[in-house]
Amino acid sequence: MVTPDLSVSLGGLRVKNPVMSASGTFGYGVEFTPFYDISRLGAVVVKGLSLAPTPGNPPGRIVETAAGMLNAIGLQNIGVERFVGDVVPRLEDAGATFVANIYGKTLEEYEAVARRLSEVPSLGAIEVNASCPNVREGGMAFGATTGGIAQLTERVRRCTGKTLWVKLSPNVTDIASIAKAAEGSGADAVSLINTIVGMAVDHRTRRPELSNVTGGLSGPAIKPVALRMVWEAAKAVRIPVIGVGGIQNAADALEFLLVGASAVQVGTANFRNPRACVDILVGIEAFFREQRIARLEEYRGGLQREKIP
Repeated sequence: MVTPDLSVSLGGLRVKNPVMSASGTFGYGVEFTPFYDISRLGAVVVKGLSLAPTPGNPPGRIVETAAGMLNAIGLQNIGVERFVGDVVPRLEDAGATFVANIYGKTLEEYEAVARRLSEVPSLGAIEVNASCPNVREGGMAFGATTGGIAQLTERVRRCTGKTLWVKLSPNVTDIASIAKAAEGSGADAVSLINTIVGMAVDHRTRRPELSNVTGGLSGPAIKPVALRMVWEAAKAVRIPVIGVGGIQNAADALEFLLVGASAVQVGTANFRNPRACVDILVGIEAFFREQRIARLEEYRGGLQREKIP
């Protein structure tokens, strides 16, 4: 059988396949070039970029949990200027399609980062991290309410002609309404979910395991939650939905595609296996060949509600 067509359009960005890295788990992409050709991926989504370099939180920043991990890295990054000057040329040399995840403490910071990245011709898309606390609103995350997500999306949309994805927080009561608010305010696609807020404590020392006390839970533990939220969002919006959360292998990725995701991002699995993304891609290709599925669209969103006899 001929090679399946896995290409998909994610807003204004068409990628060769639906497998991408998740921001914050893949560095800036170039760190993984010793392991495989990163241009094989649909896209490399780099770690979150801010206006100025950020040192992040002090140790401890990572704690292993029963079915995943908690992290409180604090969005450590080199800043948008150094990314544009030092990293972008290396990603271009690698032939990778790349997406910049951005964040800020204020709307103005988001706007400034988006404007700077809009000057990079080779950038495929901008992904807005909507889980950051708004310092002018008492620390409530921008993406915690429909009004907050709408305002953030609209403000960044005005600043850039780049394809715009918005990464949604799972720490909400109605993900469908949040996704619709992003869509209505100019998002070309939504990615979900970001990490779930959690914590770990040591009962002997009586102290939190993380210096920040709370952190983001990721890994296999969150996959059922992510699947449910992707399913709800995909039913609510017309724009592409990118599934994220607990994807460890090709079967996990296929489940997200089945419930309506147009593409997937692989995160925590990269810490355990630096080849996780490309291994998942190979697994999807093999499954499509086995099932004689010629195109991604033949499979995506094909969840059957009735029990198969």
